[in-house]
Amino acid sequence: MFVKLLILIVYSLRKFADSEDTGFTYTGFRSANLSLDGLAELTSNGLLKLTNSSRLKTGHAFHPIPIRFKNTSTAWALSFSTTFVFAIVPEYSTLGGHGLAFAIAPKRSLLGGLPAPYIGLLNDTTNGNLTNHLFAVEFDTLLSREFEDINDNHVGININQMKSQVSKPAGYVGNGSLPQNLSLISGEPMQAWVEYSGPKKQINVSLAPINVPKPKIPLLSLSYDLTPIIGQTMYLGFSSATGSITSIHYVLGWSFRVNGVAEALEISRLPNLPRLGSKKRSEFLSIGLPVILPVSILAVILGAAYYVMIKKKFAEVLEDWELEYGPHRFKYKELYTATKGFKEKELLGTGGFGRVYRGVLPNSKNEIAVKKVSHESRHGMRAFIAEVVSMGRLSHRNLVPLLGYCRRKGELLLVYEYMPNGSLDKYLFDKPKSSLNWNQRFQVIKGVASALFYLHEEWEQVVVHRDIKASNVLLDSEWNARLGDFGLARLYDHGTDPQTTHVVGTLGYLAPEHIRKGKATTSSDVFAFGAFLLEVACGRRPIEPAAPNEDDLLVEWVFSWWSRGEILQAIDPKLGLNYVTKEANLVLKLGLLCSLLDPTSRPSMQQVVLYLDGSMVLPELSSLSLSTAGLIVGQSEGFDDFVGSLSSSGERRSAYCSSVANSILSGGR
Repeated sequence: MFVKLLILIVYSLRKFADSEDTGFTYTGFRSANLSLDGLAELTSNGLLKLTNSSRLKTGHAFHPIPIRFKNTSTAWALSFSTTFVFAIVPEYSTLGGHGLAFAIAPKRSLLGGLPAPYIGLLNDTTNGNLTNHLFAVEFDTLLSREFEDINDNHVGININQMKSQVSKPAGYVGNGSLPQNLSLISGEPMQAWVEYSGPKKQINVSLAPINVPKPKIPLLSLSYDLTPIIGQTMYLGFSSATGSITSIHYVLGWSFRVNGVAEALEISRLPNLPRLGSKKRSEFLSIGLPVILPVSILAVILGAAYYVMIKKKFAEVLEDWELEYGPHRFKYKELYTATKGFKEKELLGTGGFGRVYRGVLPNSKNEIAVKKVSHESRHGMRAFIAEVVSMGRLSHRNLVPLLGYCRRKGELLLVYEYMPNGSLDKYLFDKPKSSLNWNQRFQVIKGVASALFYLHEEWEQVVVHRDIKASNVLLDSEWNARLGDFGLARLYDHGTDPQTTHVVGTLGYLAPEHIRKGKATTSSDVFAFGAFLLEVACGRRPIEPAAPNEDDLLVEWVFSWWSRGEILQAIDPKLGLNYVTKEANLVLKLGLLCSLLDPTSRPSMQQVVLYLDGSMVLPELSSLSLSTAGLIVGQSEGFDDFVGSLSSSGERRSAYCSSVANSILSGGR
């Protein structure tokens, strides 16, 4: 009898434990014991501050105790409910960077989560892995084409990957049943609700301003069984990140419950967001006003005269139509101060299209690179600035972020994020002080290829760079390649024909059809990328005046080694034998393939990325045979045209260089 009673008690306790609600409520975080990493911190007034003004950083905050999401009597994930109040305060009023997410994960840290579009959740390697066991609701403030984002102000449900299962623009349905838009980067607090029904396998997400009750109609609804995703016990919290543009992400309060409805937050008890600006009362002015008034009048007169002088010095060209570009417009005085008056000691480099200076913005202390170029444009200034602003919205890990511009008199100043390791060319040519190893070079090549694929096919418009070369590839603090210098880039809509323009670019990288017709296309970018591949692998420029006459054209020199079956002889001697033979073969042959005379025979950048990743096999060039005339027989992959354009005749080579030079000098169409 005693044993039966004991069994009954144990069974009752287990059943009670299985049905027991598990939850917590944070009305502010003044005394919270959260697990924090990255930029995340708790402020003195009780705010959870996930990020600050640091660029390309992450911040995580997790409830320190694991939550039990499955019990012993059921195999499926239990129902849960959470609500939280958050606010996103952007660096610029119309640009967010990059968003935050509520996350349920197996661990209370997301080590390895990258900033920018990954919002600190995942990285290139983990994105899409079934072993992640990650459930997240993202509040994303930047459009990332690589993850098929719908816009730069959306809410999405993510499971094991950054591509959302379902997403919608931020908003809610009010009492009048009319949809209301919300700006995630308004700087105002708003409340979110995330609910999952275990029996119904239904996920609902709602959003509303803090002065509006929970909407009856959720913003997002998704039928999805979280049982395979959520383990027996899981951790939950928030992840956030910044990009080239920053936002400060706050959480003001948070409530959660398993097997029940999360406790409602008392909005009046939540901590206040910091004021954007503070006003300090000056006792001296209050007490001494009668004394200082005459001095103030004199100071105003002198100040006005000084202001006229300064205004003339820092006069800018600003027309009414430019006001719509908002934060993309920098003040000339700000850039003048940042670069210490554009002093020579701040000069980073000089090119055919401008001088580049290093600078530090006076307010944010962020490092920038400022390029001064001519502001003439065949499209007209309005169209040119529109293109600059459009390219300022490009977002890819292998692009140098274009932050904005400034116009002054006869100058156009383009503002980029500063890359501390400088341009790639200084590690390749002219007996560099330090060189890159093969692995670094191969990663640089893959990075630039990924950036061009994004520009050509993944962004909302086609972007033709028109000036791909080693000196326009910059290296960030971690030696990642960043394709920069969009001063010559042109945009056009997918499916349309690019317009004819002047021939611009650099000798050795210009595609023959670009010189003849003046049309810059994605295929002419591929041709330039072919020259880039060869210069990175060989450590030589596409045209080397100091080389013997028969070896001055790099592509012809590499082709001659290939035709003799010794293509690896073209590898940069600075590498010695420290390179991966398979990768070196691939890069050199791909460089030849991209350099074909016929643009239709060149690969697309999508194919190039697949070749470099090993997902597609490069055509076997060694199977092609040579005729007695020096031309490749047959039409395989267009190499006959290629060899026809690269005769060993010095006369043909001279004619080629002369035609290119003449086309550029005459401003060919």
